[in-house]
Amino acid sequence: MLSAIGDAVHVLPVATALKRAWPDTRVTWVIQPVPHLLVGGHPAIDDFVIFRRRRGLSGWMGFADFGRDVRERRFDLVLGLQVYFKAGILTALTPATTKLGFDRARARDMQWLFTNRRIPPHEPQHVQDQYFEFLRYLGIDPEPVTWDLALTDAERESQAEFFDRLDAPACAVIVATSKPAKNWTADGYARVLEEMEATHGLRPVLVGGPSGIERRMADAILARTSARVVDALGDDLRRLVWILEGSALALSPDTGPLHISRALGTPVVGLFGYTNPKRTGPYRAYQDLVVDGYATYPGEVYPLEHAYRDGMKRITVPDVLDKVSLAVERYVR
Repeated sequence: MLSAIGDAVHVLPVATALKRAWPDTRVTWVIQPVPHLLVGGHPAIDDFVIFRRRRGLSGWMGFADFGRDVRERRFDLVLGLQVYFKAGILTALTPATTKLGFDRARARDMQWLFTNRRIPPHEPQHVQDQYFEFLRYLGIDPEPVTWDLALTDAERESQAEFFDRLDAPACAVIVATSKPAKNWTADGYARVLEEMEATHGLRPVLVGGPSGIERRMADAILARTSARVVDALGDDLRRLVWILEGSALALSPDTGPLHISRALGTPVVGLFGYTNPKRTGPYRAYQDLVVDGYATYPGEVYPLEHAYRDGMKRITVPDVLDKVSLAVERYVR
């Protein structure tokens, strides 16, 4: 599993279950640099192979570097959890007896060509359960589902210093994703943050990465709101983790930090309109806090299939505030 932060979070319960069932097994994760910042040092992972994909004409050099890195290794089993062509090439380059991947119907980019065993076809289900199909194929019980995403002592100290400066419990607000169709509006956030502060006494903390789309959204929110907002955007992924862990509540569209919040046990109000919350919503928790713009009308019963809708514009300020109030009532301490 190479790149996506949310998918990296979904892999953690797979790794913890593997290590629980097979404690003497050495687990290696092939991963790209950014998600490695999130999961490096995790107790279920013994080793990481970092794949650095270069751009332009030299892009193939990243695959050559990977091939050299694994040439002398021997693996009994490869789990091909990512169904894209670049992951398929890495699977092909990895010396292993068994290469287990998705069935042909779900293996994109002909990824099934690079595996020699495949899990059986399955009806659409939550992404987390989809990864658990690999465990069940191997006779491993994924229960209890644990992420074990812990903070270091140094991170705890930094976290304490940050939150000691706040005069109220924090609501971490993930302002944007890399895909504009998943994002809500700056005006909507601005009104919600004002009401969140005035009614519930929460201090809004804007969090996210260093991308231009996130910075522009944060600046637009700050220009439109009278709430006393803490701007905590940056390029430190582990800092984002400890802010989410220390917050009383999170507010997020469908993006990696939403799943980090779930893994940490931080209540999260999820904004869904482009992706199906039944498939990519917070796993087994906080579904009651999902603002469902994916539904074309309130109460719509729609299938759990991988489809996209133009529904973020259906999310209203009252919709979000209702879920914030519910979160405070049910979860915030």
